[in-house]
Amino acid sequence: MKIFFYLISFILLLSCTTTRPTGSTEAEVLFKEAKDLISKSRFIQATEKLNAIRAQYPYSYYATSAELLQADVLFSQENYPEAASAYILFRDFHPKYSDMGYVIFRISESFYRQLPSTFDRDLSSGIEAVKYYNELLQNYSQTQYVKDARERIDQIETMINRKDVYIADFYFRTKDYPAAVSRYEEILAKTNDSELKNLIQAKLDEAKNLDKKKE
Repeated sequence: MKIFFYLISFILLLSCTTTRPTGSTEAEVLFKEAKDLISKSRFIQATEKLNAIRAQYPYSYYATSAELLQADVLFSQENYPEAASAYILFRDFHPKYSDMGYVIFRISESFYRQLPSTFDRDLSSGIEAVKYYNELLQNYSQTQYVKDARERIDQIETMINRKDVYIADFYFRTKDYPAAVSRYEEILAKTNDSELKNLIQAKLDEAKNLDKKKE
């Protein structure tokens, strides 16, 4: 019975032992372990591995990759404000990184995913997203992220336009025609939507006429 017990214990011990990946350096092994943990959504353990690389092997080939992967972990956890900060720090510290298009896209996406569901709330994250999407289109126009960037810009600008119209219409309804005129003119100056331009021009003309009658 003792032999049987020891045999079972040995088998259980083997089954619980995790085989570490191979690598030419400990930093490489830690990096592979981190990626494997991320694939299993074990983000806390992965972060520990990545922190170990940065703390113990700061001059390793994998130290830079570990920094970027930590930003990816924050993004995967839907911690978008911290992810945006991490990606921006990475860009600032590694301006010659080979796949900077990816980094800029992830910065944009981190801001984009902070957008509210309706246009009548704070859209400042959308404005930041558009800034970085435009940087991507200007400097990394050959990357695979361009199509998504253009679609996101259109979506965000539509939300911003709707909010601007909503505010201008509010001034119009409350008979604050000078404020309405100013808002309508701002919308006309920045929108490229011909249908919206026609609508706003009509409202602008009406606001000006009513303002004159009021005077």
